[in-house]
Amino acid sequence: MQSDLDIKAMDDDRIIIQRAYRNLLKCIKGTLSQEDQDNIRLAYEMAVKAHSAQRRKSGEPYILHPIAVAQICVEEIGLGPTAVICALLHDVVEDTDITLKEIEETFGERIAKIVDGLTKLDSAYNVDVPQAENFKKVLSTLVEDVRVVLIKMADRLHNMRTLGSMLKHKQLKIAAETTYIYAPLAHRLGLYNIKTEFQDLCMKITDPENYHEIARKLKETKKSRTNYIEDFIKPLKGELDDLNIPYRITGRPKSIYSIYNKIKTKKVSFEEIYDLFAIRIIVDVPIKKEKSACWQVYSVVTDVYSTIPERLKDWITTPKSNGYESLHTSVIGPGGRFVEVQIRSERMDEIAERGYAAHWKYKGMSNQHDVYESWLDSVRDLMENPEADALEFINDFKTNLFAEEVYIYTPKGDLQILPKGSSALDFAFSIHSDLGYHAVAIKVNNKLVPMGYKLKNGDQVHVTTNKSQKPNESWLKMVITGKARSKIRSALKEEKKKQAEFGKEAVERKLNNLKVDFESNIDTLIKYYGFKTRLDLYSAIASDEIKLSEFKNFKIENNKIVLITPVTEQGLVSHTVDNLELPKVEAKDTDKMKLLIGGESADHYDFSFATCCSPLPGDKVFAYLTSNAGLKIHRQSCANAPNLFANYGYRIMKAEWINISNKGFVAELVITGIDSGPGVIERLTQNISGKLGLNIRSFYIDGNEGYFEGRISIVVPSENYLVMAIKALKGLDGISSVYKAEA
Repeated sequence: MQSDLDIKAMDDDRIIIQRAYRNLLKCIKGTLSQEDQDNIRLAYEMAVKAHSAQRRKSGEPYILHPIAVAQICVEEIGLGPTAVICALLHDVVEDTDITLKEIEETFGERIAKIVDGLTKLDSAYNVDVPQAENFKKVLSTLVEDVRVVLIKMADRLHNMRTLGSMLKHKQLKIAAETTYIYAPLAHRLGLYNIKTEFQDLCMKITDPENYHEIARKLKETKKSRTNYIEDFIKPLKGELDDLNIPYRITGRPKSIYSIYNKIKTKKVSFEEIYDLFAIRIIVDVPIKKEKSACWQVYSVVTDVYSTIPERLKDWITTPKSNGYESLHTSVIGPGGRFVEVQIRSERMDEIAERGYAAHWKYKGMSNQHDVYESWLDSVRDLMENPEADALEFINDFKTNLFAEEVYIYTPKGDLQILPKGSSALDFAFSIHSDLGYHAVAIKVNNKLVPMGYKLKNGDQVHVTTNKSQKPNESWLKMVITGKARSKIRSALKEEKKKQAEFGKEAVERKLNNLKVDFESNIDTLIKYYGFKTRLDLYSAIASDEIKLSEFKNFKIENNKIVLITPVTEQGLVSHTVDNLELPKVEAKDTDKMKLLIGGESADHYDFSFATCCSPLPGDKVFAYLTSNAGLKIHRQSCANAPNLFANYGYRIMKAEWINISNKGFVAELVITGIDSGPGVIERLTQNISGKLGLNIRSFYIDGNEGYFEGRISIVVPSENYLVMAIKALKGLDGISSVYKAEA
């Protein structure tokens, strides 16, 4: 029997759920057909019933999540009733007893297909790379119905917004997946606001100290920024009014992530970043008048303020490959501050804000070719090989999500847009697979160049072919685009299959001579030599990498080869990846056991520090189980972390530094500033040793033409103390930047 408290809680839940549903309906603009109204209501009732016993980690009713996802689809992406229905149902097949067949019978084949695309694969589908397989499944639906990916974006966005109630290691994994695939994909689909929010939310999880520091400073400077924007706009208004073009002006700060990125790459402080915000001037004119109106506004802006010519970006004449159109320029505003000005039409602004969904609204209304269709064609090319390894597919797909691009021309003058860093061979494959396969010579601007030549904006490329030419392994090092890599790998695999046939025949003959059964022993040989597939073994035999003469040394019992497990250099038995066994070693007799792995002393494990990020004591770290080199310790901020968390989350272990003595750890600081003579060294050492009470292990300083850079190794008791020390040193007169050396 239910208590009064239980009944009240159920009533409260019902009110909250109904309120959320009403808010969703209010967001849907335009008139819905009776069929759409009925289906949305039906989907809502089905989802409420299916999720009735479920709650999120935060404790709220689970159904609030699909309702919120549906609202994001409408409000922030601009999708319609079909997406609302699918968003409401996106978790029912995965998490409840409702089947795809029931959804198809109730809502039809199209809705069922989208919901299927949103349903994760069973984790038993592939024990090695389940997340990569799930990514592949979702991304492969792009070519059939892009709404699957757009709804997935909304799902991920809501999950990121409500991540606070999850365990820290789960937050890191989800943030890594978001950084690795969702943020670049949002950019590629023109969802700039969502991409920006993804980046900020990920930084909030992976680097909370810097995130909150910048957020605090943005809040403190909000009033002064608002006043500055008003001062900037005042001289423009009269001139713009004279154009007799309807317009509006907005100003907003750059994202926390982009501000931090600039601080990190330019080694400057927050206060030294002048272009913290962008001014946007948006004109409301017919499509035919957009270009001329935007250039007229540009003329006014550059008449009023001094422009910086090299910062002009014209994405109106040549839109970005994701459909983005806008004029960007930087001018010197009041007080000598740099200000970025973006000029665009209302149509361009909507496409910039809502990306793909808005693009379809205006499809056919502009003279520009369908940029999304061109991109989707490249995704279709990747999907041509259904047997492609999931991780290979994801990595190839990621190269299609490039942010920077180069504009290249064919001999006939047709424009091709490629990722920045593409080679002449990438260009050949982008035109046609056969052109790439058979390329023997490439001319750029009428000059013969190597196939790996890196293309530059405005290059004109001519490819010479020969039918006898075919790809080789070295070609993979020359290309970066997903299409080129995928096509080259496919060609190499075909060649490998032909070669492997000879290897298979040879090994069959050899085993027959040894009087052992082929099928009963071939997998034993694969395991012994460390290959993944039979094809790999056959190919190695065909290329003489493995000598058949070695087979006579095998021990044979009862017509079977007895396997002797190889031993690694460290004297540890090698384990297969599938078992994910942790190689343990004898505990070391040391008083410096500061690293814990999985809650145990790291000295119990075979581990080493990753050379890609060289973590130091006190860094935030994690452990990654490699297939053949034990555990690798990486910084959480390592450039490879998103890839490892996203694709190999099941290999990640918790790791942390603990300080079991009062000795602290050594950290190296890089300090730059104004070289005011001998007093600089005294001032720094006095503050570090005297005021902060820290021990200096080493000190190097180099001054040149009024500027100095110093590298100082100090001993600090904790990471928090290091943050305080950096903040204190930044506050000294004449100091430009202070940061921890990465490696």
